[in-house]
Amino acid sequence: MQTLPFKQVDVFTQKPFLGNPVAVAIGAEGLVTEEMQRIAAWTNLSETTFVLPPSSERADYHLRIFTPKQELPFAGHPTVGSAHAVMESGFAAPRSGKLHQECLAGLIELTIEETEIGKLILVQAPKPKVSLLTENTNRLLTTGLGAACDSSNPPLRVDVGVVWLVANMGDAGVVATLKPDLDTLLEVSTETQAVGVTVFGRSNDGHSALHVRSFAPALGVPEDPVCGSGNASVAAFLIHSGIVEQYGTEYAARQGTQVGRDGRVAVRIDGKSIQIGGYAVTCVDGSLRVR
Repeated sequence: MQTLPFKQVDVFTQKPFLGNPVAVAIGAEGLVTEEMQRIAAWTNLSETTFVLPPSSERADYHLRIFTPKQELPFAGHPTVGSAHAVMESGFAAPRSGKLHQECLAGLIELTIEETEIGKLILVQAPKPKVSLLTENTNRLLTTGLGAACDSSNPPLRVDVGVVWLVANMGDAGVVATLKPDLDTLLEVSTETQAVGVTVFGRSNDGHSALHVRSFAPALGVPEDPVCGSGNASVAAFLIHSGIVEQYGTEYAARQGTQVGRDGRVAVRIDGKSIQIGGYAVTCVDGSLRVR
């Protein structure tokens, strides 16, 4: 029987069971792709990752990221959670406050900041590719969300290694009360080759600038509790739409309250460069029997 070190890490929180969990198998170079996909389907989390030795001397580790249905080139919360796991397990350690992750999206730089309350892990998001939606797609998106988007900032297709359709709903109250038609969102996601739809609105809770929700029926995830790539896509939306100054170049976004979570995502914007991140806590620590 072969076993691997295994952790289940809650991301974008310091309180167990209030963030977004990711399963992390460490030292998984002996597994083939089919085994990784089978394990990801079994854990049934939005993502399961596998840490391997890097193939590039510039990287500290190689990460493969799987949903229950497919492999992803990049995702934010699995990247943050896996960085927490590799540091905690001793698989890799920061050099001058940096970790470098090799994945399908390329070499991803992470910044590790020691704060009074723990390690803040920030991820340099891949350079976004942004495009407008067609009028028909916009109509379908509005139907799927069951509410109109802010007409002054039309929805966008944003590719940050993972593709999201991003819509500004204007106010956090609208975001909170959305009850989307997931079949319609699946249709519009398939049409645009996106994993799903991320919506946001201005928050008024005194702690966060934005309230964010991410729906990914194309990945078998009706609502992602706290989504890193979704928040990176929102930041790209703000840049492209010229409204960054309304929220600031450093802000916190809240996500997950509609599914019983309380996630906080740190976002930093420098020109067209985007960092997203947060804290993480290990909830399960043990071993995984793989064969």
